[in-house]
Amino acid sequence: MRTPVTSATASPAATHTNRPLSVVIGAGGTGGHIYPGLALADALRRAVPDAVISFVGTERGLETRLIPEAGYRLHTVDMIPFDPSLGARRYLLPAALLKSGAQCRAILRDQGAQVAVGMGGYPSAPAIVGARMAGLPSLIHESNAVPGRANRFAARLTPHIAVAFDRSRAHLPGGDRATTTGMPIAAALASLDRDALRADARRVLGVPDGARLVLFNGGSLGAARLTEAALGLAARWRWRGDVFLLIKTGPAALDETRRRLAYEGHEGAGAVARAVPYLDRMDLAYAAADLVVCRAGSATVAELAATGVPAVLVPYPHAPGDHQTHNARVLSDAGAGLLLPDAETTADRLAGLLEPLLAEPARLAAMSGAADPGPHARAADLLAERVLHLAQHHTDHLEYAA
Repeated sequence: MRTPVTSATASPAATHTNRPLSVVIGAGGTGGHIYPGLALADALRRAVPDAVISFVGTERGLETRLIPEAGYRLHTVDMIPFDPSLGARRYLLPAALLKSGAQCRAILRDQGAQVAVGMGGYPSAPAIVGARMAGLPSLIHESNAVPGRANRFAARLTPHIAVAFDRSRAHLPGGDRATTTGMPIAAALASLDRDALRADARRVLGVPDGARLVLFNGGSLGAARLTEAALGLAARWRWRGDVFLLIKTGPAALDETRRRLAYEGHEGAGAVARAVPYLDRMDLAYAAADLVVCRAGSATVAELAATGVPAVLVPYPHAPGDHQTHNARVLSDAGAGLLLPDAETTADRLAGLLEPLLAEPARLAAMSGAADPGPHARAADLLAERVLHLAQHHTDHLEYAA
């Protein structure tokens, strides 16, 4: 279990009242919403060590594992996705939102919360609805360049909006009043020194001496398209000793991927690639990697921008509003990454892109230098400051009313 980092510096929100700071964060579904929520929670704990931080999610997403493992309490509510593919079930959305909002109102009151935060994704919308019902201040954070349906709805319920990328303002109701805080990322990534950690990272991850590491990262659940292309590259490069592939498959595809690597390993493919279900230490992965092939979720894009790892970005083609393509352009427009459509992502196509890059260290260095960290490294603390300000304002209002 991860223990959040704390700080001896307390916020005024913890000193002007006998009530401890209490914040409820709505985050769930995928790691792209959960990890920024955890980064915010850790930042709040650094500012106010005795803060009571808990999360709202559902029983269906990764939050059921990731949030308790991080040492935070998870409350679950009954909510369904903001997804047109639900068919007739989408007509149940208003009732589900009212029910889950009422559940969140009860959670907020039980926790003595001063603020509710929605990190995007359908599990976070009830937190904002519940705060509105309870008369509490709330704040949403939009992580994608093109906002999702849940935050487009939630933005109508709160005047307090933060965004990871400036370009998302135009797509949010009230986006003109949004503050660009960047994407909250883990402290280990915000302060990552790739050069200092590189040797240890390569040793821990088992990268052969002298080999360039290509990391395949399909997100928290893996990506079949990327895994298939990586397997093709492993077969193509099976006799090379100067390249190594680390393939994050997600749990579901791990056994099959390892079976295929072992089978093809009779011809050498297994010697140039290793499959893992998950990477708990992304700081090690980024420090060891020379190049990343990945989906373009907002958290991944922010991490790449902050750490300066060159990337080939393969947006998930079915993301709502094609938001992953818009996310990827944040890096590709800056020259820090290459954008490759999902339909074109084959072993042959990737080989044509990766082989020249791996042969030109100066070009990789230029891509790394083109990455703009922006506010991402400080985003968790910036967002925490906004939350603490809202909590203090709420506390002052209650004391004045009393």
